[in-house]
Amino acid sequence: MVLKFINKMVFLSSTVVGTLGNMSVSVNYMFSWWGSPEKKPIHLILIHLAFTNIILLLTKGLPKIIAAFGLRNFLDDIGCKIIVYLERLARGLSICTSSLLTVVQAIIISPRSSGWRRLRPKSAWHILPFFLFFWMLNALTSMNLIYSITSTSLNISQHKNGDNYCYFTLESQKIKWIGLLIMVLRDAVFQGAMGGASGYMVFLLHKHHQHILYLQNSKLLYRTPPELRAAQSVLLLMLCFVFFYWTDCAFSLILNLSSRDNAWMVNTRELLTLGYATFSPLVLIHRDGLLDKC
Repeated sequence: MVLKFINKMVFLSSTVVGTLGNMSVSVNYMFSWWGSPEKKPIHLILIHLAFTNIILLLTKGLPKIIAAFGLRNFLDDIGCKIIVYLERLARGLSICTSSLLTVVQAIIISPRSSGWRRLRPKSAWHILPFFLFFWMLNALTSMNLIYSITSTSLNISQHKNGDNYCYFTLESQKIKWIGLLIMVLRDAVFQGAMGGASGYMVFLLHKHHQHILYLQNSKLLYRTPPELRAAQSVLLLMLCFVFFYWTDCAFSLILNLSSRDNAWMVNTRELLTLGYATFSPLVLIHRDGLLDKC
């Protein structure tokens, strides 16, 4: 009973803190974006990332909290399909948006003589087509879930997905492998772009630091330009993303290979799924001083 109570409180606090944090981040960047004469693309991307995190927290965390507090069969078949579909959609959008954030920030801090500088968005509105592409890509990628998800209220004894409010019904192996291949390709492409852009930013930040040390000027040593400070914040976000993503993958692999259900590992994996959506706004609030603005 103590472990169940701790499980409820952890899910509740993670969902509430993450939702409030993402709401504060999105509201602050909305005000700064609309109030500034120069619309920064990074702010628009961060608003979209916060919105995506809110969808993930509400569709993943809220049903888990309701189920953990003892309410069973609170979703019908259609509601179950919508919740799980939006959860998978938001997870894919989070990966794509985080990758776009890293690439755009790397382009912004690139030297003027670099060829990457030509790809710098001239306005924030040039980012919108990428959002449209991400929504279409992930909506199509997650389409197979509509046919393979059903509610527990139907009392169908099928293969369960670890939640106690929805079931994964057994689908054809062909559709399963096609969907898995598309997801793996999507994650590999966007994480590859994220890794390359992050490595490039680390190189530029190291080069800038070496230049400051060469000048031997104590005033310049602790003065970081806003673009480089933003790059440091983005790198922290990417480290947070990589940690939660790959730890989640490791737990999923262990659970799939395990011959018996482990409630502790299932709950830990569920929390890891919410980890990036919960901690990423806290990183931004700490780095950009958004708490004072709130």
